[in-house]
Amino acid sequence: MPEPVRLLPVPALTSVAPYAYLASVAPSASLIFTAGACPLDAEGRTVAPGDHAAQARQVVANLETALRAAGATLSDVVKSTVYVASSERADLLTVWQVVRDAFGDHDAPSTLLGVAVLGYPDQLVEVEAVAAVSAR
Repeated sequence: MPEPVRLLPVPALTSVAPYAYLASVAPSASLIFTAGACPLDAEGRTVAPGDHAAQARQVVANLETALRAAGATLSDVVKSTVYVASSERADLLTVWQVVRDAFGDHDAPSTLLGVAVLGYPDQLVEVEAVAAVSAR
């Protein structure tokens, strides 16, 4: 059975971007939309205040847990959006590296944004995703 997610490069655009420019989903697939994964522990506390990388690791772990609940993994993600509460490009790149490493070779289209503030006290990172799995 073919995979429901296809990641597509666009040869006419620069190859500098470390992700696919496009993704397509097979018509028979089920789409999964996640809320933004936040750097919260099991008690709802923001982990690692002030540490972008540690928060990004917690966010990815929470995203993986949410996806698993729907029968999906990071390799099923079609598109992600990464929010970083910072105006410093270095902070965005720190978070991006953690997220990128978690996704490995699965280079789904993604948007990386620096924002003024996120919803929880001391929150620096949030990641939302859309995934697709074969319809059951």
